[in-house]
Amino acid sequence: MGALATSVLIARPMRRTLRGGGLGSAADSTGRSSHPPGVGFAALGLRHTALGASLALLLVAGCGGGGGKQTASVALPTGCSHVSAPQAKRVHLPPPRETLSGPATARVETSCGTFTIALDLTRAPKTASSFAYLARRGVYNDTAFHRIIPGFVVQGGDPTGTGTGGPGYSVDEQPPSNLSYTRGVVAMAKSPVEPPGRSGSQFFVVTAADAGLTPDYALVGRVTAGFDVVQRIEQLGSASGTPKAPVVIHRVTIAAG
Repeated sequence: MGALATSVLIARPMRRTLRGGGLGSAADSTGRSSHPPGVGFAALGLRHTALGASLALLLVAGCGGGGGKQTASVALPTGCSHVSAPQAKRVHLPPPRETLSGPATARVETSCGTFTIALDLTRAPKTASSFAYLARRGVYNDTAFHRIIPGFVVQGGDPTGTGTGGPGYSVDEQPPSNLSYTRGVVAMAKSPVEPPGRSGSQFFVVTAADAGLTPDYALVGRVTAGFDVVQRIEQLGSASGTPKAPVVIHRVTIAAG
């Protein structure tokens, strides 16, 4: 990843019948997104706004240097701490060789508090196991929620912080055909050119009652404790997805059994 990463995404109104397609890889330069092709940031962020024309959004993020400045001028929700944007890090891991069995949880400690994800090893054994593998290798430690859209999702898990990064491998696992992305569901983000069920390291937590997405995004699990923390994080979002202030994942801890 260079010193500057730029991704241009075209936003249009969402329809649930739209599906992702094409072929991609965890290493391509397309920004990972929890949208299928043609789904608009602003349309989903505002939920009830119809966009008749395309909206081009230019997302520019630095990858390196001193880790970003603090935004102490931004009033944070109670329970959130002022932090600096973390430094970008390069990750290139081999795929996991083992699949977890039995119940497992992920404890996500952030600058706005801690929430817990119950990993769905029954319906998504490969994806949930990959998430646990990345957590145990420290990939998520000191990374940011780089995309936060109120009333839609909070998204993180990119070690570069640009929305274009990944772990160096990808996992393919078709989501359940009846999966609905309702409040608290955790799933993996993918770029529009990647096939349904492909994932790297980026994940999102649904904050909408129903995000209205087609079942293209690999399932991880569901937030079972600390959803109020996710809602605090959500308050620092914007319709464009750019956070008003950095929100950092300090560490993710996996507990099995």
